[in-house]
Amino acid sequence: MGSPHWKRLCLLLLAGLTSSLLLYSHYHATVEAPSSPRIIASLLQPGPLVLAPSGTPQGAGSHRWALGGSLESGNSLKPSAELEEPEPSRKQPSPCLHSVMARAKADPTFREIFHFNTPVLMWDQHFTLETWNRLKTRHVPYGWQGLSLAVVGSTLQLLNASANRQLFDRAAFPGGCVRCAVVGNGGILNGSRQGKAINSHDLVFRLNGAVIKGFEEDVGTKVSFYGFTVNTMKNSLVSYEEYGFTQVPQGKDLKYIFIPSDIRDYIMLKSAIQGSPVPEGSDKGDDPQKYFGLEASAEKFKLLHPDFLQYLTARFLRSELLNTQYSSLYMPSTGALMLLTALHTCDQVSAYGFITANYEQFSDHYYEVEKKPLVFYANHDMMLEAALWRSLHRAGIITLYQR
Repeated sequence: MGSPHWKRLCLLLLAGLTSSLLLYSHYHATVEAPSSPRIIASLLQPGPLVLAPSGTPQGAGSHRWALGGSLESGNSLKPSAELEEPEPSRKQPSPCLHSVMARAKADPTFREIFHFNTPVLMWDQHFTLETWNRLKTRHVPYGWQGLSLAVVGSTLQLLNASANRQLFDRAAFPGGCVRCAVVGNGGILNGSRQGKAINSHDLVFRLNGAVIKGFEEDVGTKVSFYGFTVNTMKNSLVSYEEYGFTQVPQGKDLKYIFIPSDIRDYIMLKSAIQGSPVPEGSDKGDDPQKYFGLEASAEKFKLLHPDFLQYLTARFLRSELLNTQYSSLYMPSTGALMLLTALHTCDQVSAYGFITANYEQFSDHYYEVEKKPLVFYANHDMMLEAALWRSLHRAGIITLYQR
């Protein structure tokens, strides 16, 4: 055998060995643990969550990268080397002795599920070329597949204040536990007289069709955060108008939490910050000020990080719906996302108006005059969510209102 052939053979063997090692490493990096019992079911497994095939987002090909990671359209991404590490949900350990974090770490199951260093909010400093390339392979709400780089980039550039990187300023609650109530809209609250208890919390989260007038004794009046997707917000204004939900909660200190489930959320958020009509899409011509008030500056808005939504779904609410024809539609409910957001930012969390074991005794919503059964939609797994709330309650990580 001649020398050139021998060298060629050696190179082929080396290339084959390298490829095998890479494939082996990739397999062990992505393989998932076996399914566990369903109560925190196959749902609470850590590991990659694949919700749709990867693909090049529509519109992304119309932009060319210029020097320094800039786009010819004028949107720029932060060079990865200059980006700070994503800030943990808490900069320092909480002084609260019986905090969510402390209780989760003490629980043999939940200590493996909670990752408190996962960024909760997306803001300007997270928008890098590396992040774009990674998230454009996942569909919304877990990424940016199919979204316009120009729209996403121009929106995130407006979330550039320190208030956009954290849900609240912990310094405003010195020396104690930050107590949060998350108020769902379940019929269990009708006649509950939990209004005073809800108002006693430091911060109160509400969502979607949060009717307050006429139900103050049951649900309280305090609103610190209002969480929604543009779709759920608008649907609520139509569906629950007859029950008194005619306007999104507004207030000087109230903050809005956008769940980025579609391109329209990014477009509406940008227009809301700029105080201008929506320029394109299904909400074209809409005036955000009628929802969020006349003086809604960037500091009033929070945007959940797609990585956070991916983490919550993969570790807490990995539904069996992901194995069905509805997999591309599935995402946790708005209430579930708000409750899990509170669990990753507050010290102590109480859940009101969420689905419980005896949900059939109550109407779908607390403000309905006639009892209506709870509606189960194909894009949510309410039974899985109910099992999670019961498990968290038994572990002492949340206080779930039951009756």
